[in-house]
Amino acid sequence: EVQLVESGGGLVQPGGSLRLSCAASGFSFNDTDMNWVRQTPRKGLEWVSGISSGGGSTSYADSVKGRFTISRDNAKNTLYLQMNSLKPEDTAVYYCVKAYTGNRGQGTQVTVSS
Repeated sequence: EVQLVESGGGLVQPGGSLRLSCAASGFSFNDTDMNWVRQTPRKGLEWVSGISSGGGSTSYADSVKGRFTISRDNAKNTLYLQMNSLKPEDTAVYYCVKAYTGNRGQGTQVTVSS
């Protein structure tokens, strides 16, 4: 059974940083491309970033480019999202998503507010 468990969200002031983690199990993580997406009531679901199975290729939405960094540790079956220079518009529930199947976890809430 595919399991994805996100953590690391919270309340942070504008300009602050957070590091999200996603613990994966139930599939061959090191053979699987992964993504981060986020969801808000107003905007719906938005793709944020993606990374290839080996970590050698990454991509970002224009809205987060230069501020967010996706990475992975295949030895630990864990996906990360380092978020810097956070803005109020980054407020959302963040999900890690298994590529091609769309499996995702329960999400972690990120709130950027002063």
